[in-house]
Amino acid sequence: MNWYIKVLKQYSDFKGRARRKEYWMFVLINLIISIGLMFLDKILGTTYGELNEDGYLETLYSLVVLVPYIAVAVRRTHDAGKSGWFVLIPFYNLYLLCIDSENGENKWGENPKGIGNNSEINQIGQE
Repeated sequence: MNWYIKVLKQYSDFKGRARRKEYWMFVLINLIISIGLMFLDKILGTTYGELNEDGYLETLYSLVVLVPYIAVAVRRTHDAGKSGWFVLIPFYNLYLLCIDSENGENKWGENPKGIGNNSEINQIGQE
């Protein structure tokens, strides 16, 4: 959950680097929350559309986390040593999100894995 909060605190930070763990933990928790909101929309009857498949709570949540998601994806591509613009290339972007960090420092900063065991979580929002 700390990784999810870290991404939300850095919601508009498109500079620097993000580890694979940071990106994928955000995606996982985001997915769990979205599924929960989908069920809540069904229970509360706050769905819309022809087939009542879309929910107001789920849609609102998706809009709230859109910018943090784009920011962490850009930082993740920086960690792979590529420009953030690569998030616009769908399949190559997936490849970049899955590969390991570029060793050492690159033009977007220090390797986040080199900070220490969990010390990077203690520096949430200070990067």
